[in-house]
Amino acid sequence: MTTPPTPQQPQAQPQQAPQAPQAPNQAAPQPQAPAQQPQQAYAHAGAPVPPGAPAMAAAPAPAAPAPPSAWQQAMSNAYTSPIPIKRTNLGHALASEWTKIKSVRSTVWTLSIFLILVIGIGLLAVANTQSDDYQDVPFTVPAFFGLMLGQICLITLGVLVTSSEYGTGMIRTTFTASPQRHRVLAAKALIFFAIAFVASAGSILLVGLMASGAHSGPEAGDIAWGGTVVKGGLYVSLLGVLALAVGSMLRHSAGAITTMLGVVLVPAILPGFLGIWESTQKLGEKMGDYNAINSLAAIFQIDGPDSSTGSSQLVLLIVITAAAVVGAFALLEKRDV
Repeated sequence: MTTPPTPQQPQAQPQQAPQAPQAPNQAAPQPQAPAQQPQQAYAHAGAPVPPGAPAMAAAPAPAAPAPPSAWQQAMSNAYTSPIPIKRTNLGHALASEWTKIKSVRSTVWTLSIFLILVIGIGLLAVANTQSDDYQDVPFTVPAFFGLMLGQICLITLGVLVTSSEYGTGMIRTTFTASPQRHRVLAAKALIFFAIAFVASAGSILLVGLMASGAHSGPEAGDIAWGGTVVKGGLYVSLLGVLALAVGSMLRHSAGAITTMLGVVLVPAILPGFLGIWESTQKLGEKMGDYNAINSLAAIFQIDGPDSSTGSSQLVLLIVITAAAVVGAFALLEKRDV
C-alpha cells in the first residue's frame, strides 16, 4: 500500500531588519547642474571655438499659439458700422432738434395760424386805411394788430417744444442719445428762436412792404420802419423763448400755457384795478407801460414818432427771459426725467 506524500510546509521568509532613520543633519543630495555644451564653455571663457568642437544643441522650438476661443471668433466676425464715430457737439444737437421741430404737426399748425393772423389782419388793415393815416406812424403798424393775437401762437409753440417730450416720454430717449442735458435745452432754445424770429420778422416786413406800396402817396409820412421789424420780431420771439423755459421748468403743457397767458394778459388787465387806489396807482402805471400789448404798441410807435420806441420794454423782457432760461438750466441738471 502506497503512502501519500507529505505536503511540504512553505519556508518562512526571513524578516529584514528595519532601516535606521537618517540623521536630521544629513544633507540631501544636491541636483547636479547640467553639463555645459562645448561651444557654450568656449563662449563663457571668451576663447574662440575650435573647428573640431561639437556643435551646440539647438534651442527648443516655441510652442504653437493656442487656438482662439469661441467668443474671440464671435468678436472677430462682429458687425462693424461703416458710419465713422465722431465726438458729439452742439451742431449735432441743433440738427436733431431741427429735425424734430420740423417733423411734428404742432409746428406747422401754430406757425400757419401765426402767419394767417399777422399777415391776414395786417393786409385787412392796409386795405381799410388811407395814405394820410401813415403821416405819424410807420408802415408796419398794420402788423401790430395781428401780433397782438399772433404772439399767443408763438407762446404755445414755445411751450410744446419742451413739454410735449415730457408728456410722451420721448425726453428719456433724447437724454439717452445726448446725456449732456444743457446741450439739448440750448439747442431747443436756439432752433426755436431762429424759427420764431424769421417767421415774425418776415411777416412784419411783408405787411410793411404791402402798406408802403399801397400808400406811398405824398400824404404819407416818411418815418423809418426798419427798426420796428427787428424789434417787433425780437419781442414776440423772446416771449416764445420765455414760454419754452417755463415749459421746461413745469414739464406740463397745459400748466405752462396757462402760466404764460397769465404773464401776457394779467399785466394788461390788472392796471385798471390798481388805478382805483392811490397807493397802487404808480404800480398800475408801470405795469400798464410794460405789459406785452403796450410794449408792442411802443415798439410800433402807435403814439407818434416822438413817443417811446419800446427799447426799455425790450430790455426788461430780455432780462426776464434770461433769468427764466438760467432757472430752466439749473432745474434740468438737478431733477430726474
